[in-house]
Parts: sequence; C-alpha cells; structure tokens
Amino acid sequence: MQAADLPLIRTVSRPAVHPDGTWAIVAVTRPDLDADAAVGQLWRVPLVSTGSTSETGSTSETGSTSETGSTADIGDGSHRLTRGFRDTEPRFSPDGALVAFLRAEPQAAPQLWALPVGGGEAVQVTDRKLGVTDFRFSPDGKRLAFLSREPQPGRYGSVEGLGADAEGPRRITEWSWTRNGLGYHRDRPQHVYLVDVPDVEGEPVVQPAPTAQSEAEPRRTVPEPRRLTTDDVDHSGIAFTPDGRSIAVLAEREQGAGQVPRSILRVLPLGAGAEGGGSEVELGTLGPQAIAFGAGGELYVLAQDYGPEGKDFVARNAALYVLSAWADPEPRRLTDPETQELAGEPLPLPDGGVLLVLASRGTQQLVRITDDGTTTQLTSGDVVVSEYGVGGGTIAVAYRDAGSYGDLGVVDVVADAGLGRRTDFSAPLRAAGVVTPAELTVTGRDGYPVHGWVAVPEGRGPHPTLLMIHGGPYSYYDVGLFDETQVLVDAGYAVVYCNPRGSASYGQAHGRTIRQAMGTVDLHDVLDFLDGAVAADGRLDGSRVGVLGGSYGGYLTAWTIAHDHRFAGAIVERGYLDPEVFSGTSDIGSFFSQEYVGGTLEQVAAQSPQAVAGRVTTPTLVLHSEQDLRCPLSQAERYYSTLKRHGVETELVVFPGENHELSRSGRPRHRQQRFEVILDWWQRHLPVG
Repeated sequence: MQAADLPLIRTVSRPAVHPDGTWAIVAVTRPDLDADAAVGQLWRVPLVSTGSTSETGSTSETGSTSETGSTADIGDGSHRLTRGFRDTEPRFSPDGALVAFLRAEPQAAPQLWALPVGGGEAVQVTDRKLGVTDFRFSPDGKRLAFLSREPQPGRYGSVEGLGADAEGPRRITEWSWTRNGLGYHRDRPQHVYLVDVPDVEGEPVVQPAPTAQSEAEPRRTVPEPRRLTTDDVDHSGIAFTPDGRSIAVLAEREQGAGQVPRSILRVLPLGAGAEGGGSEVELGTLGPQAIAFGAGGELYVLAQDYGPEGKDFVARNAALYVLSAWADPEPRRLTDPETQELAGEPLPLPDGGVLLVLASRGTQQLVRITDDGTTTQLTSGDVVVSEYGVGGGTIAVAYRDAGSYGDLGVVDVVADAGLGRRTDFSAPLRAAGVVTPAELTVTGRDGYPVHGWVAVPEGRGPHPTLLMIHGGPYSYYDVGLFDETQVLVDAGYAVVYCNPRGSASYGQAHGRTIRQAMGTVDLHDVLDFLDGAVAADGRLDGSRVGVLGGSYGGYLTAWTIAHDHRFAGAIVERGYLDPEVFSGTSDIGSFFSQEYVGGTLEQVAAQSPQAVAGRVTTPTLVLHSEQDLRCPLSQAERYYSTLKRHGVETELVVFPGENHELSRSGRPRHRQQRFEVILDWWQRHLPVG
C-alpha cells in the first residue's frame, strides 16, 4: 500500500440488521482525494450464506474495483443503496419498514433522513443549523429522538453576516471549555430533541414558491422537533424506556479541580408539558459512558469508577452495571474491570443479556454478558470487532483483520462456527499490496513479556528498521490492517511495534504500571522489543534504525532519543512533550498530567521530554496540526525551538486546519501529504538501499 492508495481504505459502520435477520444495511466510508473529504453511502448486504463467503482472516479476492474507486462486487448480492455525498449511521425502525440515517452534503452538517425500505425516495427529517450527531427510534417507531447542538444567539452563523471574528467575547468559568475536533462547546451545548417520524408515503409538503417579497428557494418542509433537555450542557447516550414513555440521557456535570469530566444519568418523561431536568439516577462514583434498557425495563450502564475523589482514571476499565429498575439505589456490577476491558454500547438481546466488545491482547472480541455476570465470547482469533447489530436472531458485526480494513460478518452462535465474512471491501487494497505482520513476544530485561508485531518488506534484507510507538498511553496496537505500517513497509522499511506497559488490552495492572512513572518501564519495553525483533529476524538491520510515534507515542519517542542515541532519525508527531504547560492549554489539561506524571514540579520535570530536550542529538522531524487542542501546537513549537537552539538537525511541519486526529480522519489530501513528508524524512535520514 502506498500513500496514493488512501481512497482504497473503506471503513464499515455499525450494521443495522433487519428485524427478519436476513439482511443488513451498513455505511461504507472512504477518503476521497478529489473531494478532499470522507465520502460514503449505505449498502444492503445479505446475511444468509449462499456458500460463497469466506471465513474471517481469509484474504480471498472476491471483489474488484474500477479506476474511479467504486466497488463492483464486494459480496454475494450486496449492492449500494444510497448515493449521497456522505450517508452514515443507518438504523431500522422497529417494524423494519424504514431506515433512518444521517446525510451530509459538502461543507454542510449532517441531517437526519428516513428511507422507505420498500422503495422510494429518502425524506429529510431535520434541518438543524449545526446538524445531528446521533438518534434513536422510539419503541413504537412513531418518533425519533436525536442529538443536536444549539448555538447561543449570535454565534456559529445564527445571525446572517456575523462571522466568527465578529462575535462577542466568551465568559469562561469552568475548568474545561474546548474539545479537540470541535473547539469551544459551552456556547453550543448538545441537547436531546424529539420529532415525529414523517409519512414517507404521503404527499410531500413544500414551502410556497418565492414571491417578490421573498428570495427564499422553495424546499420541503421538515417536521418541527421538540427539545427535551433544558440544562445548557452537553447531552449524549439517549435510550428509550421499553414502554416509550421516558428517555434516559447522559448530562455533562461540571467537576472540581483535577477531577475527570463525567456525566450524570437522567430519565426524562415524554408526556406533553413534561420538559425539564427529569429524575437523576444515582450512580455514586461511576462515570457512565453508554446506556441501554432491556426488554424488562432493566437499565444497563457501561461506566468507569473514578473513586471517591473523582480523579482515578489512569487505566481504569469500564465495567457493565445493571439496575433492575432505573430508580434502584444501587447498580449491580456484572464484570470485573481488573481483567475485562469493555467498550461499545450495551445492545440488549431478546432472550436476555447484552452484547459488548472485549479488548484482549491486541484483539477485540464480541461477548455476551448475562444478568448473573456470565461472559461468553462469541468471536475468537485475530479479529478487531468494532460494531455489532442484532435482528431476527442474527448477530452481525463490523470488524477488521490482517487482510481487511473493514468488513461485515455474521456470528454463528448455534453451530459455534465462528465469524463468517459477508463482504470484502478491502480486496482492492490487498491487490495494491499489503503484508501480514508476524506476532512476537519478547522477554524484557526485567523478565516482563512484551507483546507486539513485526512487519517486513519482501526480499532478504537487511532492511532499515523503524520502531513505531502508539498513542494513549492507555491504548494499543491491534491485529487489524493498519495503513501506517503498510505504507512504511511498501517503502522498504521493516516496522516493529508493540504494546509496552501502560498499554490497554492486557488488564488494569499492565496499564497502571506507568502512573506517575512515565518513561521508565515503558521505555525499557519498547527498546527491548526492538532488540528482540532484530535478534529474531535476520532481515532486520539493527545498525540502521529510526523511531516514530504520535501523541503519547510522540512523548515516548522524544523521551527515547534523549536517553538512547542509536537512532538515525526520529519523528515526533502531535506529542505530549511539555507537561508543565499542558494544564490550561489542552482540552484534557485540567486532569491528565496530574494523574499521569504527578502534581509536583519535581515529578513533572522527571518525566518531561521538554526538560531533557537538550540531551537530544538525533535528527528529529516535529510534525503537528495547527488546531490540535489535545496536544496543543505550543507543545511542538517549544520542543522544536529547544532542539534548534541546541544545534540538533530538526524540522517543524504544521498542517493547517487539522486537529489531533489528522492521521485517522484528517482531510484526505493532508493525510497523503503527511505520508509524503514522513517518507521524505526517512529517505533523507534512513535511506532504503
């Protein structure tokens, strides 16, 4: 895979499974270099096997792609259902007659649309100034609850002709006021709205034609929504009660000094005139992340326990809790956060229990958790399950593996036959050329096992070798196809990457090891893994090595080159480099550094790459995004300036308009240019023979 192959990357959304269980709808999204945006449409995929599908992990080529990038035959009977610019997040109505989804036009916010399954045109449901972010059908299918931001008067285009630079001053009193990828958010809180499902079979209602007194273009009239929430804070996590009379939401709550931002859980009645704060569900020290009601009215909550001071977030896994009724005083914990790392949204099953994702040693497996706490793993092997859906007894999942960036599969629970592939969206990407990394475990200097992978180009070598370090810290590399690795290998570099102590998916103890001890055993682990990989494979050239990483990986890269001078070059990307000034500049600065590196000046200095930047001699590329609010641009600027002052060969590359997510969801042209900058740096400092 090369940088120009970015348009071949296709990601698959949460599957909406039809109530009869025989087919599903997914959104398939890809970067488009011509549009310089992520584009995508909805696809209809049969779920009943006809014998032509392959098992997970197979790299059989069942699809083809034209030069325009449109997939011709991605599975048995699958076909494109919509042709919008970016159609995402499909959900069926309870009776399966409608599919609702989000549609975004170029340079416009996504709106809610409804499409009749039996045929016909999609009907627009909302026309919100700042768009719609999420939604749910009511149990009777007659209403839709959705999330949308409400701008304060005079802001964000609510007054025609008043640009952002001319808006009034912001008065800030909270600990947190920005979010990466969004910017200021206190003056455009996200509220919950309720709207009637339109009659998609009825006559269209349009505005009158323009008159001499009006220059407005005629357009279809959308139904008027009713706002349910009143507090001007962000809301999320909407869930209807089974009887449809109430809706549960998560409402942001202001925290004290150093506390982790978290939400409270409220249940709002939906009767006429019932707008208001609703009833708060007491969850103690829990920070709820996702909620769902079971068929019997039980309430499932996925939540982290931040402790009595509300600060204990480092490597704290979310656990699943259940309340037999939402007014219960005590939630009952069903899973062990010490060993089980859960993610996703609880999806209740008709016969009891819920589905969630369990992270384990660089994989993500689908699990079923029942009300007695029994956890049953429904998938296995080298897969990364990201989303899941249920209908008519059929369980479908969106997943990645070593040969796929995103596909749809069916879980065979009855025959215990594993995961059956139903699409092959990544066949064109494999045809462009990918390698399958080899799994490796290295015993470190203190006897600790370090788990990771090695990806090697074709040929006998020896190949120049790159040590790649992930972000987080409480994150992890996984077994799925990864564009970062593939582009570097295609250019002739062997890539070694691992999950050192501090990473996720190996239990809380593994992740908490570096709490207020960053740059200690995590540094040893990545270097030991590099040494072990070179020793285990003669194709790797241990005398020609480089190191790179982003976010926490940028931190550990900068820390590494201040302590080990073997590297021919380094790339420090979007790095957490200066903990001393992180607080007050980062969107997570109010709590992150205090728990990860400590609260005293001595602790901070002992773990700060900025404090030891004067020791660096390695040529270093500092790569950052202009609108990064997670690790602000000042982190890179100070670090670069220090290297420059000490005579280190260095370069600062800043991408305009991008945030912390450039490498994952930035503008496609910037993503391609980023790869070109990275490869140019390595060709100059670690050339391939």
